[in-house]
Parts: sequence; C-alpha cells; structure tokens
Amino acid sequence: MTLSPVRQSSLSDQVVERLRAEIVEGRWPVGERIPPEPELMESLGVARGTLREALRALQYSGMLDIRRGDGTFVNARSEVPGALARSGGTLADVLEARAAIEPQLARLAALRASADDIALIETALARRARSHADDWASSDAFFHEAIARAAHNPILFEVYAALLPRLQESVQAAISRSGFRVDDPRGHEEVLEAIVQGDPEAASASAAANLAATERWDLDDRASGQR
Repeated sequence: MTLSPVRQSSLSDQVVERLRAEIVEGRWPVGERIPPEPELMESLGVARGTLREALRALQYSGMLDIRRGDGTFVNARSEVPGALARSGGTLADVLEARAAIEPQLARLAALRASADDIALIETALARRARSHADDWASSDAFFHEAIARAAHNPILFEVYAALLPRLQESVQAAISRSGFRVDDPRGHEEVLEAIVQGDPEAASASAAANLAATERWDLDDRASGQR
C-alpha cells in the first residue's frame, strides 16, 4: 500500500486548533462570548477571512454559536454535542444511551457525593417537582446533570453533558404522549435516597429501573399506536 504524502495543515486549521484549545481548557467558558474578531485577528496574526473560516468550522462542530450582530458564544466544550445533534435517533436510542451511562453515574455519586453535591441534587429534585409541562423537561435534565456532577468523573461528565440536550428534547416530546409518568420515584427520589445513604448498588439499580420502565412504556405506547 502506498501512503499519500503528509501535507502541512492550512492556516485556518491551525487557528481552529488554537481556538479549540481556549474552549477545551476552560479559558473561554460555556455560555460566554469570545473576544471580538479584531482582537482575535491581532492576537493570532491572521486575516479576517482565515479567522471566519475557523469560526465557521467550530460553529459546525457545535462548539461555537455565531449570533449575527451579537457576537460569537461558546456553546460546548467538545464536538460531541454537535455530533449528537446531527445523529438523529429516536427516544429508544436516547434511552439506550442513558442506560449505558446513568446507572454508573448514580453508583459513583453514591460513593463520592459531597454535602454540597447532595444539596444541589435535592434542590434540582425540588425544582423538578414544582415544574409545569413547559419547563419540566429542562428541570428533569438539571436533576440528572446534578447527579452526573456528583459522580466526580470528568470524562463521564463531559460525555453525559453532551447527551443532556438530546435527553431534554426526547423527554419534552414524550410528555405529551399518553401514559408518560412525571412522578415515577425510580431514578429520582429513590436514587437520591440511595446517594444520601451512600449505597452505590441501590442507586445504580434505581436509575436502571427508571430507564427500563420508560423503555417499556415507550414500546407499549408505540405498539398501541400501530393497532
């Protein structure tokens, strides 16, 4: 097999890597506006066209959000959210992904959660209980994010954080379907109690049971709709 020659990366590719490093390393936090174009052009020593090509590449990847007339904002710390947004997938696909991650996050949270972590989970659960249909999905996602933080595994957290927008979208779509339960204690009150008690096996089992119940409901609801 003949290998093709290695080509020197383009200037815009180098700019992409420099900008990505600022985001990944947290110097430009998620949700904040990055420096304006003139400042970046001067700092990087590149022309406007090169900079804009790099910004568009990072926008496509999902890391940046370019808002005309308002500036460019950090949207995510990795390309994973953008890839997930383009991946499509059904509620069943999202549930399978959650089943692979959430029980382990709950287990680790039961082992590692601090008093502050538990307080945040309790606050998130109380917010979820007070929520109405229009903001219930976001409150539910906030609760699960709090558990993911309490696991204190930065790699798992980044992966799960990338999944959260899909989780919220899928839950928001499911709320209007018949039989969807917003008050199931499994994976919520029960998992919180297990985390408070420091019981990793109970926390993992509760999270898994909640997802399994949702998966059964989804299958039954779709089957009844086909009759």
